[in-house]
Amino acid sequence: MTKFARLLAAGATATLLAGAPAPVMAQVAGIATTSPEIVIARANARVTAYQQIGQTYATQIQQIGTLRQEIQTLAKSLDTDNDNQLSDAERGANAGVTAQITQKEQQLNTLATPITIAQSYVLDQLAREYDPARQQVMTAKKIQIMLSPDAIQFAPPAIDVTNDIVAALNTRKPTVTTAVPAGWQPTREIYSLQQGIQQLLIASAQQQQAAAAAQQPQPTAPAGQAPAPAPAQPRPTGR
Repeated sequence: MTKFARLLAAGATATLLAGAPAPVMAQVAGIATTSPEIVIARANARVTAYQQIGQTYATQIQQIGTLRQEIQTLAKSLDTDNDNQLSDAERGANAGVTAQITQKEQQLNTLATPITIAQSYVLDQLAREYDPARQQVMTAKKIQIMLSPDAIQFAPPAIDVTNDIVAALNTRKPTVTTAVPAGWQPTREIYSLQQGIQQLLIASAQQQQAAAAAQQPQPTAPAGQAPAPAPAQPRPTGR
């Protein structure tokens, strides 16, 4: 599989993952753009498989969430200057707490590893069909040059053929298996793809949370008082 394009700016992530209606003209003068990460993230098989993995590892995911909260609480106790970062001096100030953090991080990684591998295996199956799906669209629409969106400073929306490739990929690979073969490990490229898609999903969740918060009516402050601050948004889990 070809090298994956860099991530798009987070501002466009939620819209692209949601799948905006396809433009009338799908390419301009034989040139088109798409993002492999977004295509695979939006594939029906990827969505279904991730849901299945979430159900299979529901207990582990809950434990991971608990460990993350415990690690954050311990780290906060060491963060004496409140800059949300731990310096070597802060870590060394309380070796016992630092050891607890290290132990919990190891537990978290142990719990997360089979989930990450299962997701990577799902993506590997879809990645093998991405190039054929892209070529199918390029041939059908007489596209001669395919670019990453971040390689262009300006282009009309019609140049994006992501929707077309998603549709082709859904047809070519409607389902995937979440049962990882014994001994299977992701390649560096698949691991990079998994990380990129995870960032897209987190960015999309953040935008959805912000949009939901913006739609909530704010309480009216009594006369002579400043309005109450908006409630803090929960940090996404990344699952």
